[in-house]
Amino acid sequence: MKAQTITLKDKVGYGFGDMASSMFWKIFGMYLLFFYTDVFGIPAAAAGTMFLISRLFDSFFDVIVGMVADRTKTRWGRYRPYLLWFAIPFAVMGVITFFVPDFAQTGKLIYAYVTFILMMLVYSIINVPYASLLGVMSPDPKERNVLSSYRMTFAFIGSFITFMLLQPLVDFFAKTFDPETFDKAQAAAAQASAETSISTSPIAWVLGVAVIGTICAILFFLCFAMTRERVEPVNEEKEVTVKQDLKNLFHNAPWWILVATGLAALLFNAVRDGVAIFFFRDYVGSSYKMPFFGWDMATIYFMIGQAANIVGVVLAPSISAKYGKRNTYMIAMLIAAILSVVFFFIPNNITWIIILQVLISICAGYVLPLLWSMFADIVDYEELKTNRRASGLIFSSSSMSQKLGWALGAALGGWILAIFHYSEDLANQYLPQLPETILGERLMLSIFPAICALLAFVGMIFYPLTEKRVKEIAEELEAKRNNK
Repeated sequence: MKAQTITLKDKVGYGFGDMASSMFWKIFGMYLLFFYTDVFGIPAAAAGTMFLISRLFDSFFDVIVGMVADRTKTRWGRYRPYLLWFAIPFAVMGVITFFVPDFAQTGKLIYAYVTFILMMLVYSIINVPYASLLGVMSPDPKERNVLSSYRMTFAFIGSFITFMLLQPLVDFFAKTFDPETFDKAQAAAAQASAETSISTSPIAWVLGVAVIGTICAILFFLCFAMTRERVEPVNEEKEVTVKQDLKNLFHNAPWWILVATGLAALLFNAVRDGVAIFFFRDYVGSSYKMPFFGWDMATIYFMIGQAANIVGVVLAPSISAKYGKRNTYMIAMLIAAILSVVFFFIPNNITWIIILQVLISICAGYVLPLLWSMFADIVDYEELKTNRRASGLIFSSSSMSQKLGWALGAALGGWILAIFHYSEDLANQYLPQLPETILGERLMLSIFPAICALLAFVGMIFYPLTEKRVKEIAEELEAKRNNK
């Protein structure tokens, strides 16, 4: 196999793919619990249970998508075609998910289950092959680390754009198409001296998500057009059964460790992200809104976090090159755990909150590109052991851990809010939540994520693929390909 240089076009194109995925992912992670409770109108506990059941089903569907993608053969490659085929369904399902039907609560809950499951299935069908591209764009571990960093940088840029656009879009569409609801909310909030937050107008949410979905579809088309699959398997001729693929995977010890630590790291993010909008409205209570754009403090907090994430992503390749991926991952998670505990004890002061958000988000930014790059290393490790390059299957497992982390985090968010007596009625009247409710929201932004970060730190201690071993594996595989 002749080595082909990864160009800037490849890196940017690959980044566009996760930019698209992340724009919807952040809407799900930051706003979906709020949407289902305060806009859609179902209880927090019911929403949390729906997240868990739906995502458990969807997470295991990822593995099926990965195995199908590994066996796909087209003139565009194995994985790229899915970006072309499912870009538009991805955007359309997003809009359908955020539509609020005129049903009774039971009918709404059924609609929420059906549409959310379908949305996540489409997300899997496009995102698992996209993630698998990393394993076939370059055989060089260092280049894959750079590609992974581009991916995560663009992902956080996409998230940042979502936070910039979503609240102004929803508020604009609410003023334009549902002025009566918008004016009533403004008046109620002013009377209660409360933060108005993002509009709860159903039509405004549908139209706002439609704009974001259109951007996502365009980005997926660009990712398809700008990337190429270059790495050919060592043993392409021999057909391997699904049963053998799964058997090989389940005997892969580094894979088990990375899935577990990845699950803990993603759970850390999911628990923090899902409750932030409640935390600002009920605890911080700032009525500040930025002139012209109309961003409230929760949105500003989200955007600052994404900017700090990007700093971590940009620094990750150079720091991991010096200290190793495993060590960088462990140090970042340990610092994030300590800072999260500190977050609980700081005063209710926006300056302190933003400082901690920046520091914690930089640590989280280090971790995510390393996680995806390490899954690419496991693809090489598996190929050396079995002569089978199951990129789709292995990267689907990384997507599975991501979704399980988000599912458990979102479910915990809904359940903990219910345990601490969160009231949708109080929220809709702009009345203060109970003190125990606010305590639960504070715990979900501090102590609970700290526990998840510590679990990720401990798990990574046992990860065996050091930098030296990864380099040896890459050299052995390159020798095999040259001798084909």
